[in-house]
Amino acid sequence: MNFEPLREMESFSNEMFTRIVAVQQKEHACWNPALPFAERIKGLPLYSLIFSNPDRNAATTGPTIAHYYPLRSEMRKIAHYARQVAAQPVVCDLNCGNGFIGSLLAREGASVIGVRDPAAKPHQIPDFHDANGYEMRNQPISDIDFPFDIAFCSWMPSEVNLTPVILQHSPKLIVYVYTDHIDESTGKRQTGTAEAFTQLPPRYKLIDEWSVTRQRDMMHEIWPELSASIEEVRHVKIYADESFHGTSLRGYTEADKGYDWERDMEMTLLALAAKEHLRSRGIAV
Repeated sequence: MNFEPLREMESFSNEMFTRIVAVQQKEHACWNPALPFAERIKGLPLYSLIFSNPDRNAATTGPTIAHYYPLRSEMRKIAHYARQVAAQPVVCDLNCGNGFIGSLLAREGASVIGVRDPAAKPHQIPDFHDANGYEMRNQPISDIDFPFDIAFCSWMPSEVNLTPVILQHSPKLIVYVYTDHIDESTGKRQTGTAEAFTQLPPRYKLIDEWSVTRQRDMMHEIWPELSASIEEVRHVKIYADESFHGTSLRGYTEADKGYDWERDMEMTLLALAAKEHLRSRGIAV
């Protein structure tokens, strides 16, 4: 493994901490809804997508930005599938929160309509969506009255099964993003129900799935002043209706560049690998 980038670790760490503090002090562009989406996500720290701001009131407010950090390769894959089922695919972003995740998907070539339940807790940054390609609608999911090709259900609410409502619209594709994690304090699933992501009618075929693991204490291990974190395994499942079982990744290409927070992730994982390499050689770190 090439550990050469770690020679710049000191300057990288200083710059990263500057960005983290800017978000916490609400000086980062992400807090300004008047700015273009591209400016709001520029330099967004990975840390701020793992943890909410310290001043967030969890009793009244959802996560500061999002429940998890997405990877650009994931958004590109989903968009690649979407473009195969419709010439101009319309994605319904269910339970969309502030629209951040769905807007990343829209930027990969889909028209996305976010449906936000007015009764749900707002994110700490209540509106974080892209005016280009993303439309926000404040209405309960049960009141959806527009046609769409793809149901994008990211982080279904705890102990809720939205799949029966989704199936009423017969989407060509259904995309789930979820975790099986059980909250130790409540004994409840963090997202959905066990059957929500697997008990679909036979006409819906699972055409792709992957998982992303966030290691325990991933950033804390490298920068002890940053908060510790639990391991989180995030799953993505994509189901296709019977007329679209042949949808595949054929012709898919990776982007030249990931999101800015992926740079933080790459340096973190490289530093973790370097520490493990030194430990394997009997060097205490």
